[in-house]
Amino acid sequence: MRDEHKIIQQVYAAKEDVEAADRLIGIYMPFIKAETAKYLKRPPVEGHDDELSIAMIAFHEAIGGYSRARGAFLKYAAMLIRSRLIDYSRRERRHSRTLSLDTPAGEEDAALLDTLPEERDHQEEMLSRDATRAEIEELTRQMQEFGVSISDVADNCPKQQRTLAACRQALQYARENPELFDVLLHTKKLPVGQLAAGSGVERKTLERHRKYMVALLLIYTNGYEIIRGHLKQVMKGVAAK
Repeated sequence: MRDEHKIIQQVYAAKEDVEAADRLIGIYMPFIKAETAKYLKRPPVEGHDDELSIAMIAFHEAIGGYSRARGAFLKYAAMLIRSRLIDYSRRERRHSRTLSLDTPAGEEDAALLDTLPEERDHQEEMLSRDATRAEIEELTRQMQEFGVSISDVADNCPKQQRTLAACRQALQYARENPELFDVLLHTKKLPVGQLAAGSGVERKTLERHRKYMVALLLIYTNGYEIIRGHLKQVMKGVAAK
């Protein structure tokens, strides 16, 4: 706990001082290399693997985007590093394919574009699955600290569009008032009274769907970018109805 408090102090100092940020990156280079190695499945080579530079940039981005409401800094940084490495890999793969799409293929000079199978890139799909699985595993572990499981969330999910919209309204209020995330993380309890009073959503609605709301708030607290992206699509669908 003391170490985490020290890290948070260092991060907040680095937000205001470029030199402090550079020092912090230097201190945590072993961590950055370790996270890059997890992704590459081998140790990164300085000056050779672009992924290490991407990871360092992501760590710096984590410093700028961190708040106590996001929980442990290193967990947040690790998730952001992995996300940025996956984005980089996808861009490189698309770029590589684009360069050769119009190159003649064979004696009949057919463009390679015409010879490519109309199926999804299996390696990219595998990367996406691995990243999604990692986020779900981390979210599952964190929810256990609050006495909530994935099956609880599924069972506790609102079934009516009106109730879904009410939960979305409460979530939006919480996002605009990050101190509520602090209450959730420190007490391990959903601040039902504050959410109800601030969002205008009935208290009994929030209490009825407490476990679902806990999951939503955690997802929007700790950098679960893939899961959050999926939820955004779901929320858009709710808003449109």
